[in-house]
Amino acid sequence: MEQLVESLTIDLEQERKDILKKYRRLLRTAKPFLKDNDAKLIKKAFYTSVDAHKDMRRRSGEPYIYHPLAVAQIVVEEIGLGTTGIVAALLHDVVEDTDMRIEDIERLFGKKVAKIIDGLTKISGRFEYGTSQQAENFRKMLLTLSDDVRVILVKLADRLHNMRTLDSMPRDKQLKIASETIFIYAPLAHRLGLYSIKSELEELYLKYTEPQEYRAIARKLRETKGIRDRFIAKFMEPIAQDLESAGLNFILKGRPKSIYSIWNKMRKQNKPFEEIYDLFAIRIVLESTAENDREKAICWQAYSIVTDHYKPNPDRLKDFLSTPRANGYQSLHSTVMSKSGQWVEVQIRTTRMDEIAEKGYAAHWKYKGNDTKVRGNIEQWITQVRETLENGFGDKTAAIEFLDEFRSNLFNEEVFVFTPKGELKVLQSGSTALDFAFDIHSEVGAHCMAAKVGGILVPISYVLNNGDQIEIITSSKQKPNEDWLRIVVTSKARARIKDFLKEDNRRHETDGRQMVEKKLKVLGIDLNAEVTNQLRAFFECKTAADFFYRIGKGYIHLDELKKFKKDKEAKERKATDNNAANAAQVPASDGKTLTKYLKHIHGDRADSDTLLIGDDMDKIDYKLAQCCNPIAGDDVFGFVTINEGIKIHRTTCPNAAELMSKHGNRIIKAKWESGKEEAFLAGLYLSGTDRVGLVNDVTRIISNELHINMRGLTIDTKDGVFKGDIKLYVQDTMHLDMLINKLEEVEGVYNVQRFDTNLNAK
Repeated sequence: MEQLVESLTIDLEQERKDILKKYRRLLRTAKPFLKDNDAKLIKKAFYTSVDAHKDMRRRSGEPYIYHPLAVAQIVVEEIGLGTTGIVAALLHDVVEDTDMRIEDIERLFGKKVAKIIDGLTKISGRFEYGTSQQAENFRKMLLTLSDDVRVILVKLADRLHNMRTLDSMPRDKQLKIASETIFIYAPLAHRLGLYSIKSELEELYLKYTEPQEYRAIARKLRETKGIRDRFIAKFMEPIAQDLESAGLNFILKGRPKSIYSIWNKMRKQNKPFEEIYDLFAIRIVLESTAENDREKAICWQAYSIVTDHYKPNPDRLKDFLSTPRANGYQSLHSTVMSKSGQWVEVQIRTTRMDEIAEKGYAAHWKYKGNDTKVRGNIEQWITQVRETLENGFGDKTAAIEFLDEFRSNLFNEEVFVFTPKGELKVLQSGSTALDFAFDIHSEVGAHCMAAKVGGILVPISYVLNNGDQIEIITSSKQKPNEDWLRIVVTSKARARIKDFLKEDNRRHETDGRQMVEKKLKVLGIDLNAEVTNQLRAFFECKTAADFFYRIGKGYIHLDELKKFKKDKEAKERKATDNNAANAAQVPASDGKTLTKYLKHIHGDRADSDTLLIGDDMDKIDYKLAQCCNPIAGDDVFGFVTINEGIKIHRTTCPNAAELMSKHGNRIIKAKWESGKEEAFLAGLYLSGTDRVGLVNDVTRIISNELHINMRGLTIDTKDGVFKGDIKLYVQDTMHLDMLINKLEEVEGVYNVQRFDTNLNAK
């Protein structure tokens, strides 16, 4: 016992030393910009956090204070925030996890810090409680953009450290947190200009959702590092000599593309690693500390030197110097052909531009000399966010729409257009003439009937191109209609159109409700909340209001209610029969309720809270999702649907990230547990060089050697190259991998890959 106590004491003493070591490192990193009493304030925040978290430990077993210290280190070292950001990072969890209140923070550290902590507390850890709550909390997070961007920057630092330490979490939690990260936080980091953080969040997402592919790409990058380094050195040698001769101070960087971007390209182009040629980019960073006209000049001078040695691709020149992205990103991008016949992306920027590209908003503050506000395109984007948020949303569906719309806008590029008087307008890529009209003014948009681009008449659906000069034509007789929502892409335009339609819709909704109430009374059914929800589901409407509106507009005929009554009575009879047979009634309202039920039917088994696929078929209604077609052996999860029971999805399903991040309360753990052999539909893409007898060799392996039944085979050949797909039935992933390995050995076959979509199409 004495040895145990002594061992524990030594551990605690070592932890105390580690905590102080991390704290001193934080102070050393922050020292260059500390003023007056900043060091004392950080020290006060540190000891306040240590005391508040003294009895808490992370899931890994480490003292909890390691986390706020790590977040503070990211905030100062990787984002570049000052004292207020450091203090907020050290204290970011104290109000949520301890007895301290916002009032205590304000009294000890002032209003600025208290406001940031309050914003962080509102958005912390609630994304898994349900869709509408997720969307509402995401909206609260964005509202802080209007007050102090540091709330979101500290939150991103918090999420980055959580992702870096995700190893200690169970597999299902890893998937949920990683999915939420790729769905919301990585796009947000992208829009805020935090390139390094965005890239690392993407890499960590892939590491935990596709561990095998992540390790495979990382291994191949390591194996080819020597070849790449020699290529980069040879490529940059003549450029470096000419830059020096021109008297330019510079740094040349050769960086490989991220594992995530390589994986994404492999998936989208359906190519193996060996066929992804643009694996790296060259960056030329020219010395400059202030924003001036000379910056652009030296960038173009460097571009001229590069193109003296290598032929540029004229379609791949992107000038972000004159028209920066909305997040302030400035750079000159070109793709040139190397002497060895390989395309290489070259990025040219100054030191100021490079720091803004890596650290985003925080670097802007450094160069603008303002601690909380930024100007130009960034401020314009924040204004657009504020306008979108001010429109608000009432019901659950509208909240989800807001989340989807806003997220889709985060990754969009911009389009630069001009008014008739030459004023520059920046809209998201894909915007139409109608979007432009609403950006000018709501009334201009509401009465827009056409536009002129370069003096030529175009419809309101015309998609804007960079450099267009647009004149909007209006009419007092014109008014918005529902089709307009399919024309516009900006949140501002959609919100304004919905406002104009709302009054008209409300009248149709009221009329529809009265019509339904009268018709149901004739059918002997009372219109209550339960029946209203049943009607919404039966007619596949998103909301009850949408259902009544469709009735009022005549899109759904009243006679259709007879079918509803018949379906309702059939379900009630079935439910009565099931109760009479004393069958198990599985609640499927959410994942937590179902998890309790699973524990009940599995008893004391170790995986009692997990849906065992195959084992529970007679007790629980579930289906294999057709969007990803899982087969035995795939890493999967269960999703509780509204009307179709439980759907089993692969963790790599295209919809997985959205389901886990938006509907965390309806996710359940699942694994394969069936002892009986089953046949699962799978698909394979094949490509290679055509030859006589190829199809015969492929089918012989499938049918004769492995005794696999085929559902369909399509082979298309052109100019000596073949592409094809096979739909077949396999037992599990091992069976499928065996088939892939066999097919890859066939002469002429270069690539064999599994695909999941359109398997059930005839």
